[in-house]
Amino acid sequence: MMMTKSACATHNARMNDSHFNSATSRSPLSAWQTILLLGLALLLPFQALAWNSTGHRLVASIAWENLDHTARSEASRLLREHPVFERWQRKAGEEDPDRSIFIEASTWPDEIRKDKRFYSADSEEPTPTLPGFPDMERRSNWHYVNRPLDASPTSHPVSGQIDKQLVAQAKILGSHGASGTERYYALPWLIHLAGDAHQPLHASIRLDAGDHWDKLGNGMTIINPFNPRKTSSTLHAFWDDLPGPLGLRGERLNTAMRALLAVYPRPTRSSTSNTWIDESWRIARESAYPESRDTTPTISEAFYERSREIANRRVTEAGYRLAELLNRLIGEKRPSN
Repeated sequence: MMMTKSACATHNARMNDSHFNSATSRSPLSAWQTILLLGLALLLPFQALAWNSTGHRLVASIAWENLDHTARSEASRLLREHPVFERWQRKAGEEDPDRSIFIEASTWPDEIRKDKRFYSADSEEPTPTLPGFPDMERRSNWHYVNRPLDASPTSHPVSGQIDKQLVAQAKILGSHGASGTERYYALPWLIHLAGDAHQPLHASIRLDAGDHWDKLGNGMTIINPFNPRKTSSTLHAFWDDLPGPLGLRGERLNTAMRALLAVYPRPTRSSTSNTWIDESWRIARESAYPESRDTTPTISEAFYERSREIANRRVTEAGYRLAELLNRLIGEKRPSN
């Protein structure tokens, strides 16, 4: 394996060995191929915001692999009607453009946060509504729900709408009575929110030692010795980084996806979007914060390894579950209503 390319590459490969112990016992013929595939992906430059781009693309690519033919066709038809379709098309690969566009659509709800044509309702005046959009609101509070990790009487009021919007957008997408605009607007949001719901720090808020509310881990700065490019970040950004390097597309993304599928099996039970959020809340309470009580903790190797394993598993679960949801809403099993 290419362990001599850099000290960082060596460390990344060593960090991921533990993820594959169970895979080795389950599938000895493919385990080393799996290690090589994910190792190659992780040798690429490691940057921030991975769950907001690469992580979401991994979720979407796993989902696409598990969509039935009818769901793929309907998803592709809806995305072709979306006003951002031409931009997605320019970024998509020439091989299987429908798949590539589905993957590109997964990051759109994050991209509009910096798009000046859109506005934030709580701090900006509305911008003109462009053709094809129901409105131009960024809807930043759709991405999370702040559920206190300490359920004491003084707990912070719950905020954020991901729990409500996963249900609402699924209802719109699966409705025969919804307009085309409503349905093609709902699909990228649903793809994206399925990923967000599986990120542990999109479902929590914690009271820190100074009696300040640490919203989604954004109030805690950590030192990360395992990322030489970014040794200091918020805890939330640390978790966003975990699935892999920012900006993976094409064959590099496929390599990372195949590695995850080789290690993490399909969830054995069906689940609701509320279950996904409840799981993330429990993970945040039990595993998302460093053990150190320092104001700016330095994460340990054990915490880093455990967090990487959790993030990889959650991304894979999100992909499988998104496919199950879309197959039910727009696929062959779609009920008549």
